[in-house]
Amino acid sequence: MKPTGVLVNTSRGEVVDQRALYEALRERRIAGAALDVTDPEPISPTDPLLALDNVLVLPHIGSATGATRRRMATMAAQNLLDGLAGRVPTHCVNPEAVEQRP
Repeated sequence: MKPTGVLVNTSRGEVVDQRALYEALRERRIAGAALDVTDPEPISPTDPLLALDNVLVLPHIGSATGATRRRMATMAAQNLLDGLAGRVPTHCVNPEAVEQRP
């Protein structure tokens, strides 16, 4: 990344090597980081990342808008209804596993 780059992680904590990120931020090799997820989660209050002035760590609330939460609830309900009806859930991430069931 460029020295002006900002790393943003909203996916999974394991995607980022936090020790390497800490070093890059401390040495100002990158400008900053914003983390909605960490590894482990929750992040330890003694984690050195939290002492840096160029990092923002959120408590995994990136999806906490009303609209997003309503959509997530609707998708979960639809998957449940599909499963009860014997259908592959509409929002199934691994339909091949459902197709292989006995």
